[in-house]
Amino acid sequence: MTNQLILVTGAAGYVGSHCLIELLNNGYKVVAIDNCMNAIETEDVTHHTIMPESLRRVQTITGHQLVKYYKVDINDRKQLDTIFNEHRFEAVIHFASLKAVGESCQIPLEYYRNNVSGAVTLFETMKKYAVKRLIFSSSATVYGYPDYLPIDEKHHTGRNCTNPYGRTKFFIEEILKDLCNSEKDWNVVSLRYFNPVGAHDSGEIGEDPQGIPNNLMPYIAQVAVGRQPFLKVFGNDFNTNDGTGVRDYIHIMDLASGHVVTLDKMLSESDSGWEVYNLGAGTGYSVLDVISAFEKSTGVQIPYKIFDRRSGDVDELWADIGKATNQLNWKPKRSLKEMCAHSWNWQSKNPMGYRTNNRTEMKSKPVTQTNQQITIKGKSIQQQQQEVNNNDMDMVAYE
Repeated sequence: MTNQLILVTGAAGYVGSHCLIELLNNGYKVVAIDNCMNAIETEDVTHHTIMPESLRRVQTITGHQLVKYYKVDINDRKQLDTIFNEHRFEAVIHFASLKAVGESCQIPLEYYRNNVSGAVTLFETMKKYAVKRLIFSSSATVYGYPDYLPIDEKHHTGRNCTNPYGRTKFFIEEILKDLCNSEKDWNVVSLRYFNPVGAHDSGEIGEDPQGIPNNLMPYIAQVAVGRQPFLKVFGNDFNTNDGTGVRDYIHIMDLASGHVVTLDKMLSESDSGWEVYNLGAGTGYSVLDVISAFEKSTGVQIPYKIFDRRSGDVDELWADIGKATNQLNWKPKRSLKEMCAHSWNWQSKNPMGYRTNNRTEMKSKPVTQTNQQITIKGKSIQQQQQEVNNNDMDMVAYE
């Protein structure tokens, strides 16, 4: 049992909530913050508390309570000061981020303000309170179009980024490099994710995108449960075996374990400076491979239609994970079949995601706005999903 206190930003999101399970199960104490822009909050009428449903379920799964949860935006310097005054953190894991690639092209200023400006505000607060250990949630999008495969950490970044989201991750990495070069007592690790999929094997938490999913696996799962009529496959003319794009998919719990081993190493050694690791499966699967694996592992047929490929999509992309394997003693354990089975377990148990629960449900708005009550009982999944699509087209996903 470590009992060391960790601050987790963006804790209610898909990656953040699954990482909380690993942190709590490994003895870490956690203070969680999230602005709830993309979370379903619920009210516990017995204890008169309101918090993201994902965090409630994390506590139930692990049997451990968070030290505290704050509904806070990382751009709010005053609120961050309050949190850092109240707690002494050993390290920060920074997940909070807008993450929809397509949307980042439509509202780039929002992405730069939330992702880059928010990160700088967080780093300045960490410096003020002498908390100088950080794990940063980065992305394979920093690589852009790959010059070679598999992609290792030596591959250039930034030069070929195809969207503002990827550039925000690249800019933050550059800021962190500059910070570590100027102040030698910082210890920073960037973890570059490839494509996290799946869910905790309990089926109690999982990926719950608002509106129409941007990513393949939740889209497939929503088709399987009846929330979407069919899967849109963008392009069958890629230079791949079956003509569909190839990507590296990693189970979310393998990704979560990568954060814990990184944190263990960070806290047990006296390293300083900036370091980076790829976290992926180390192999690529096409869109049709994933559809086939889902159908075989669940017995559910997935209807799909082919559409024109999207501008900027690359043919193939997968990771070289040798550095993480050698230096962190980490490697993914779960197969594509398990990724599909666990995604279906989550979606079939929770057809409408976190909206399906026994507490009072509230559609969450950012901390600067007022919560809005929603009622979904007595309506079909298709009716409920249409309302979600109509209401949430302006919402954005958090990691």
